[in-house]
Amino acid sequence: MTASSWIEGADDGPFGLDHLPYGVFSTTKDPAPRIGVRIGDQVLDLRGLATGTFFLPWIRPAFHEHDLNGFMAMGPPAWRLVRHQLTELLGDRRFQDQSATLLTPVAKARMHLPFAVADYVDFYASEDHATNLGRLFRPDSEPLLPNWKHLPVGYHGRAGTVVPSGTPIVRPRGQRKSKDAPIEFGPSTRLDIETEVGFVVGVGTDLGTPVSPDDFAEHVFGVVLVNDWSARDIQAWEYVPLGPFLGKSFATSIGHWVTPLDALARAKAPAPAQDPTPLSYLQEAERFGYDLALSVHWNGTEVSRPPFAGMYWTPAQMLAHMTVNGASLRTGDLYASGTVSGPEAGQRGSFLELTWGGKDPVTVGEGESRTFLEDGDTVVISATARGANGGEIGLGEVTGTILPAKS
Repeated sequence: MTASSWIEGADDGPFGLDHLPYGVFSTTKDPAPRIGVRIGDQVLDLRGLATGTFFLPWIRPAFHEHDLNGFMAMGPPAWRLVRHQLTELLGDRRFQDQSATLLTPVAKARMHLPFAVADYVDFYASEDHATNLGRLFRPDSEPLLPNWKHLPVGYHGRAGTVVPSGTPIVRPRGQRKSKDAPIEFGPSTRLDIETEVGFVVGVGTDLGTPVSPDDFAEHVFGVVLVNDWSARDIQAWEYVPLGPFLGKSFATSIGHWVTPLDALARAKAPAPAQDPTPLSYLQEAERFGYDLALSVHWNGTEVSRPPFAGMYWTPAQMLAHMTVNGASLRTGDLYASGTVSGPEAGQRGSFLELTWGGKDPVTVGEGESRTFLEDGDTVVISATARGANGGEIGLGEVTGTILPAKS
């Protein structure tokens, strides 16, 4: 049975007691960024709570910081204790007077990047997405390259260009080359999205220490939705032989709210069987993904519903592969799944796939036709999942609007 809160309307929406995601906000009255937890359409000021005696003394300093990193570094015991305390506080009317003055309507809160991003890694974990791209780019060859089912393919992005939801995205410029045409330089004409799910590292590791997939929950704090914007024409010319660079590094948007892993405990789902069996360091005692139903809106029109449950490589395997060579984890590391796509045409998580390389336009907004993003276009990615107590939660959406390229 879904737990209930004394916050008006909280039980009827995606941010009830089942959820309690963390973010960083400020207000006109108090412009200093501070940590909050969302309940319904309100943000509870955790700095204010920490000023009193509500949290244990060793936890309070983390909520006087301007981002989530200090709290995330404390690890699962602190995460679970605080979640338990907040569930009790927001679910018991005895605490209403104590905390009501610390609430700010979400509509009046200015949201910030929720954590300081240490490193950013992007994977390529959807078999349906990889197969679609293989058919588009290599129509006369096998869609999947030989290594794809042996390791989670990924690349390192730029932490400095990870931005919070709502940040306008300036159309990137770069080199482009069409077949049998000279090299050009200018604004990308094939600007795209990648619908992804991101995982936020809380507990770091020492250099040289790999992480087992079975220790996933000991290191990963929570989940955010991700839009890894992609300039397909720039990418196509530059990515051979080393992979993505300027076609990806200009901007990656993430949601304002970090959903704790514990809030997704009931959303766990068996991951697809793997053939061939991966090497031992990628084998899991409990092989699971998360049953997240994603939705992509383009200028107000829903154009795709990618299913995350079908991802071939799991979040735990991505973490294990990312560290197997001894690369260390740091608090604030973000790694993303890569584009989430399903087997059906209406489940494709990039516009490159959705329009099949620009050959099949889609109708968006007021009956307008699109293949790739035009200036002024807005994309909103959202997701729902089963909450910890059986209700439905909604992950914090990620949105962005395209601005013209700068000269």
